[in-house]
Amino acid sequence: MTAQKGSAFLLKIGDGASPPDYETVAGLRTTQMSINGDTVVVTSKDSGGWRELLSGAGTRSVSVSAAGIFLGSQAEASIRSHALAGTIETYELSFEDGAKLHGDFLIQRLDYAGDFNGERTYSMVLESSGAVTPA
Repeated sequence: MTAQKGSAFLLKIGDGASPPDYETVAGLRTTQMSINGDTVVVTSKDSGGWRELLSGAGTRSVSVSAAGIFLGSQAEASIRSHALAGTIETYELSFEDGAKLHGDFLIQRLDYAGDFNGERTYSMVLESSGAVTPA
């Protein structure tokens, strides 16, 4: 197994159509994904003192955070629009090995920053709404 390039981990936003076409969110320098799961504990006095968990139970979610340079792309404008409206859109996470994940996400946070002589940057956090599935 070879190491995969971080630059090939792409975040893409859907166009609202069904099925959606995806546009890469340009200018991202860092992208991170976390898969979260809540556990359901079913430990009883018959567990012999060991915690037991119920497989497949609880809630699962995916969080995505990303940061980069603002380029003024259409995808960035869509993200800003969804963040201001609090609306959910379909996104695609694409990896170097060809694997892809699709799901609906809400932009939980969108930050812009810039120094006097530096580029304008942004960072965002997305939270899944519903299932995130392999494509």
